[in-house]
Amino acid sequence: MTAPPTTMETARRGTTTAPPPATDRPRRQDAAHETPAAARPARQDATHEASGAARPTRQDAAHEALRTARPGEPGALTAGTLAAGADGVPRVLDRCRALVRPALEEAVGRIHPWIGEMAAYSFGWCEVGGAPSVASGGKGVRQALAVLGAEAAGAPERAGVAAAVAVELVHTFSLLHDDIMDGDGDRRGRPTVWKAYGTGPAVLAGDALFALAVETLAAEPGGAGAVRTLSVALGDLVRGQADDLLFADRPWTGPERVRPDEYRAMAEHKTGALLGCAAALGAVLGGACPETVAALDRAGRHLGVAFQIVDDVLGIWGDPRVTGKPVHGDLREGKKTFPVLVALGSPMGGRIAGLLESGDAPETAAALIEEAGGRSAALAEARRHITAVETALADVPPTDRAARAADELRSLLDYLVRRDV
Repeated sequence: MTAPPTTMETARRGTTTAPPPATDRPRRQDAAHETPAAARPARQDATHEASGAARPTRQDAAHEALRTARPGEPGALTAGTLAAGADGVPRVLDRCRALVRPALEEAVGRIHPWIGEMAAYSFGWCEVGGAPSVASGGKGVRQALAVLGAEAAGAPERAGVAAAVAVELVHTFSLLHDDIMDGDGDRRGRPTVWKAYGTGPAVLAGDALFALAVETLAAEPGGAGAVRTLSVALGDLVRGQADDLLFADRPWTGPERVRPDEYRAMAEHKTGALLGCAAALGAVLGGACPETVAALDRAGRHLGVAFQIVDDVLGIWGDPRVTGKPVHGDLREGKKTFPVLVALGSPMGGRIAGLLESGDAPETAAALIEEAGGRSAALAEARRHITAVETALADVPPTDRAARAADELRSLLDYLVRRDV
């Protein structure tokens, strides 16, 4: 993603340059952002890879609805899947992080030392100035998807390491630029890179990480195909980002309003593309056939949409004690989320739009959106995408290694949809 223009004369180490004016548009909802909700109540992130200790499972009605779907209903989560999500995911993430971390450190060590320091700061490895840090660098879900993608192709886990490094670098690059575009000053309880080092340096660091990701893939056997896969995902990511920014300026009602199908496409591009790319890249470097690569990409894309839509529900009706965000926070910020867009198309849409435009009575707006079917439609949509993930994984050829990897991918499905990550 591109960042706004900056003045390079201000790009001095330690100089904090204000980002471009945020304008009056609502802050963007981003599944790519990985931040503990409690640390930054104002943001809603679909990619939230918060750190460290596991946080409580959300007991919100949205997740309860997903959990209690009857067998055979779209998106029903079985007891076995839930157990895998609760018990197996931390082990999977720990295994993949331990495998990838040395290669990620080696890659960062190849770039300019100052830029490398900013990268290390963003990963939680150091403080400003380079002193070692124990800050969170995220749980590493994308790294795990890349490693599991290679294993799903029947390859050893190490075949997915370069893919994991590349995806982590690209994801971090996107966060550095996103924070500038959003004007966000905090991430994971610390100042964002542009706040700590300045806008110009943060843009430069993001550009360097993107270039390093391409270099990392290109150096691998089969790297040309991997770079092509990454390029497609990045094109979709930018497309989704652009649509999301434009949605904020479109009216609530009338022929120019945002439609649910437009939202689905935006969420797939912005949130799902990089998740799908992570699994697909591991498979490409693992020597998978095109059909397996495509199946894993589809699984990741549907996973991203499901996670984004569940996050939409929680952004309106989530328990603040769990989400760390004020109740009805998304309505106060005027976000065009899936439940809202569905409700606006109902006979009650005009009244809901009036409340949203005025910013008054978010409690009333939330009740009307639920009465208009926005909440139930969003949960049904999330279930459909969960089912699509399962269908895509069923298309992966059944070898012993692939079967284990697919089971672990299913555990990540539950983890991403039902927990703060």
